[in-house]
Amino acid sequence: MAILATQTIALAGLDPAYTAAAGGGDKCEVGDRVFLHVKNGAASPITVTLTSTAAVRGQAAANVTVTIAASDDRMIGPLPPDLLANATDGLCAIGYSAVTTVIVAAFRL
Repeated sequence: MAILATQTIALAGLDPAYTAAAGGGDKCEVGDRVFLHVKNGAASPITVTLTSTAAVRGQAAANVTVTIAASDDRMIGPLPPDLLANATDGLCAIGYSAVTTVIVAAFRL
């Protein structure tokens, strides 16, 4: 599981760097100004799952799932800490239903 480096978008611009989605999933920072950009280069749709760590009255909150069509991309976020931050490392766990030709990057606005 790789930790995605969060890239900060600045007034001067940003040349974004993407990385291949890891087969075992990835992790990233959380925050109200943090989001993911996932690009699916495959011929089939994929599902991206953000693992929820929140509970309300003892009931676990549902994971966040986003379907990305074939050859499409999605901006996912913001990534709220109270829903997605793991208690151990403070990061959000990201899973992918497939990773072939899938690239991802984390950004902070």
